[in-house]
Amino acid sequence: MATVASGGTIPIKLHSTHRPKPPSPFLGRKLNLNPSSRTSIATLHPRTLAVVASSGGEFFDAVHNLFLGVGVGLPCTVMECGDIIYRSTLPKPSGLTLTVPGAALALGTLSYLWATPGVAPGFFDMFFLAFVERLFRPTFKKDDFVLGKKLGEGAFGVVYRASLTKKPSSKVPYQKEGDLVLKKATEYGAVEIWMNERVRRACANSCADFVHGFLENSSKKGAEYWLIWRYEGEATLYDLMQSKEFPYNVETMIVKEVQDLPRGLERENRIIQTIMRQLLFALDGLHSTGIVHRDIKPQNIIFSEGSRTFKIIDLGAAADLRVGINYIPKEFLLDPRYAAPEQYIMSTQTPSAPSAPVATALSPVLWQMNLPDRFDIYSTGLIFLQMAFSGLRSDSALIQFNRQLKRCDYDLNAWRKSVEPRASSDLRKGFELLDLDGGIGWELLTSMVRYKAGQRISAKGALANPYFDREGLLVLSLMQNLRLQLFRATQQDYGEAAEWVIQLMAKSGTEKEGGFTEAQLQDLRVCF
Repeated sequence: MATVASGGTIPIKLHSTHRPKPPSPFLGRKLNLNPSSRTSIATLHPRTLAVVASSGGEFFDAVHNLFLGVGVGLPCTVMECGDIIYRSTLPKPSGLTLTVPGAALALGTLSYLWATPGVAPGFFDMFFLAFVERLFRPTFKKDDFVLGKKLGEGAFGVVYRASLTKKPSSKVPYQKEGDLVLKKATEYGAVEIWMNERVRRACANSCADFVHGFLENSSKKGAEYWLIWRYEGEATLYDLMQSKEFPYNVETMIVKEVQDLPRGLERENRIIQTIMRQLLFALDGLHSTGIVHRDIKPQNIIFSEGSRTFKIIDLGAAADLRVGINYIPKEFLLDPRYAAPEQYIMSTQTPSAPSAPVATALSPVLWQMNLPDRFDIYSTGLIFLQMAFSGLRSDSALIQFNRQLKRCDYDLNAWRKSVEPRASSDLRKGFELLDLDGGIGWELLTSMVRYKAGQRISAKGALANPYFDREGLLVLSLMQNLRLQLFRATQQDYGEAAEWVIQLMAKSGTEKEGGFTEAQLQDLRVCF
């Protein structure tokens, strides 16, 4: 007897006389288990049952009992009589079903995995690229090099120009005939090797062309770390800025010829714009992979004669915040002349880094909470200031400026109002240069040099600024053009979204408890 119940299911009451349970019918004959089939156990030949019983019937009895326990999947002929079976009359779904919550979750996961500093790229670099690099890593020792001219000496080591004692082997990567730069690291040698290898894998164009680093053990001097770069040039941005010909001396180096053009603010602005664009591209490469330099200054920016671009050097103070290398919460490494007011790139309450995989997985959260890349942006803003104002290029003048800015609560507009009435000719010329094209240069500068890190612009945001709409001295590559277009599109969309959120906040009212004041809303607009 069968009756149809509401709800899309059919309850079926089965009646039959109870028979002893036969041995398993599944061995020796292929059964059609379709419910519409007329084949039943009773129709099987006795010899078939005998074969089944003697060939593992106990196993199939267990399977039989399991199916009886769940009550689904078998035809009526093998079910216990008297049970009620509910069979859905709805069509069964086929394949994967895409839902709105599922799509949102998938997109959110992908966004998180590729959010700065990059969880997915981090794991790929950690477990694949670094492993492959170690397989083909060349081996060096100090005796393989002939030291030449001493190029410089800093807090973290001594730098020499060098060459290989023997001709390089074509079978070993990174060994090409030509001059090299060799650095004996007095401090943070292992860290600097780590950083340069990471940069070489992730953003090689941001920094000098790194070859290799090795540890030299000596009975007299102990362990010494040595780092090798391809020689790209000797001139730093600091060296070029000390010349009275700056920025025209940079123009000659970039275009490789003297320009027969009248000197003036327009020409100088174009040269400075080119330098700033190259520096911001290099910084964005570092920040996108989770590295904060912490010591951006003209002395650590070198001009590459081969690529005719400025590159960043000296990663001894850098912190890899993707995995927590060279980051200690309550310690900082900086140059006080160019350091941001906060001094720390992360909150001092931030715990020490856990294991590398855990740190990588959590890195986007900590990055968005602290915005550590804005530390480098402040330093870059001071370099921009020095290039525009020739009177601020000396160390003493920069120190004096920092004191004045601190008295103005790090507000550049307030500083300008205080010095402009009695400004020297150098200061007036700098203000005029930054006020070209409606003051977009001054707007960019003030968005980089601010007291609060959260109110400073990012490297991507700076590149999307209208200040860089004009083409510089060098034609941008296809990839650089694509990156610029992407930066501009995303920054515009983000700005519109931020303004929409602020308007919603304003509509909520400022008189209600918990509402926003007009001053707080203005702060939000400044941040965005």
